[in-house]
Amino acid sequence: MTRRRDHVPSRPTWRCAACGIAWPCSAAKLRLLGEYRTDRTALLVHLATLQVEAAAQLADLDGGGSRVDLADRFTAWARPRPAS
Repeated sequence: MTRRRDHVPSRPTWRCAACGIAWPCSAAKLRLLGEYRTDRTALLVHLATLQVEAAAQLADLDGGGSRVDLADRFTAWARPRPAS
């Protein structure tokens, strides 16, 4: 029997527990968009909170040497697109 792993962050590295790429991975993004489909603002607040947590943990991992901009990774993809 195979065990399905969820696409959740593995702390403190912030890699996906299922596929190993930087979290949120594509599968996690799709799940989050579905979960928050009726409240994009709540999704952005949730992601911004996780971004702050990730920034602190990633800084601890590398001794604070590199300052990574995580905005594209955590929140930019989730912003609503302007109506055309």
